[in-house]
Amino acid sequence: MRETDLYPPVKLFLESQGYEVKGEVVDCDVVGVRADTEPVVVELKRTLNLPLVLQAVERLSMTPNVYVGVPRTCALLRKRRRSVGKLLRRLGLGLLVIEVAERRGQEPSVEVLFDPGPYRPRMSPRRRRRLLGEFQKRVGDPNRGGAARRGGIVTAYRQRAARIASYLRVHGPTKASVVARDLDDAQARNVLYRDVYGWFDRPARGIYALSPRGERESPEVAEKTAKDSGLRDDP
Repeated sequence: MRETDLYPPVKLFLESQGYEVKGEVVDCDVVGVRADTEPVVVELKRTLNLPLVLQAVERLSMTPNVYVGVPRTCALLRKRRRSVGKLLRRLGLGLLVIEVAERRGQEPSVEVLFDPGPYRPRMSPRRRRRLLGEFQKRVGDPNRGGAARRGGIVTAYRQRAARIASYLRVHGPTKASVVARDLDDAQARNVLYRDVYGWFDRPARGIYALSPRGERESPEVAEKTAKDSGLRDDP
């Protein structure tokens, strides 16, 4: 598929809306003009990328009615449709999804996913609380910004689990209630019970001990925390 293959369906679509349409006018891929409204500009690409977005933003100096047009097969749109929509809406751009007639009998089509317009993101109090809560609970700054999550991001929860693991390394198998009391951590029982990282064993009811995996992995988290904050993770 070539980018020029996207033009006929868009031209037909805009003409059905009463626009006179021409291609490649002053660097714009598609321009539609109708007497009762602002001109429409559509920038066409086979895939969504930064050059396309920058190109479309530049066209906003000519008209507020600027669309990005991509084929329905666009990989990024299929994988991250919601995120793509948020970005383009925030920039004041519209989005057209184009179906090209690649087989005999197939009808070309254009779907308007959304029109250009002012965008004000809706704030999420829950996500804001989560952001600030994690920031406040985390001890020190043990992670480098930009690190991949698969590398083992040290979260506040992971720090809490590492502190419990350090306690069990010293004291051996212990009742969950005792761990919670000695560490002054009301959530310690829940951390032990859930065992998100596989660091804890339960040799008896209500009794928890450090697992082999916990022996291997938890010291690294404690070390990162202590190195950054200047604190020792002694139970």
